[in-house]
Amino acid sequence: MKKKTWIWAAAGVVAAGAITAFVLFNNSLGNNVEIESVIPAQEQTSANSGAAAANAPEAAGAAVTAEQLNGAWSVADTSKVYWSVTTSQETVNFVNPSVTGTWNVNLEDAAAMTGEGSIEMSALDSGNGQRDEHVKAADFLDAAQFPQSTFVVSSFSELPAEWTEGTAVPVQMQGTLTVKGIDKDVIFDSQVVYSGGQLMLSGTTTVTFADFGLTSPHNIVMETENDLEVRLELVLNK
Repeated sequence: MKKKTWIWAAAGVVAAGAITAFVLFNNSLGNNVEIESVIPAQEQTSANSGAAAANAPEAAGAAVTAEQLNGAWSVADTSKVYWSVTTSQETVNFVNPSVTGTWNVNLEDAAAMTGEGSIEMSALDSGNGQRDEHVKAADFLDAAQFPQSTFVVSSFSELPAEWTEGTAVPVQMQGTLTVKGIDKDVIFDSQVVYSGGQLMLSGTTTVTFADFGLTSPHNIVMETENDLEVRLELVLNK
């Protein structure tokens, strides 16, 4: 085979390898996790919904007493925390179902309320094992050395004295989010619903990779925004 033919053949192999690598990389991308809110969409009241409401364990719209709300609540094992990263192609969600925590509710004195929670970083899951392994590795989140991320509330906004079954109540939680051993003051803008003897809390805050000493991951194929959304979807039992 002539030298020129060898050159073209080698170039073809390199090009084929590059295309294959791109296809494999592109297939490893993609969002595989859909965020599930613990607070159902508020349904409009209609004449047709009367029978369903009558058959519910507690009719929507019933008054909720302070005795039902005040006290110590614990995060149930159906709770999840989501982390969302936006790339130049799409938003990729990570979910963490390994959540524990408490919330001591006091409607009469917001300053007396306390709350805290933690997640096991080894449980972080995007539905892509190769990607998850990279994110939890020593050069990024280092889940082996920093196995937990925590949030400790320093203050709650004042809660209303009167609640209604199934109706969302706004609440802000200000506190310290700790990831990879680094603290960041954040505010979670949240909604909480009392329904069927449980509290459902849905809240979000935005942080950056730099807040926790991380560099926004990017490569020649995609870019990643520096912002990260953290979303709490918590169910609490008394």
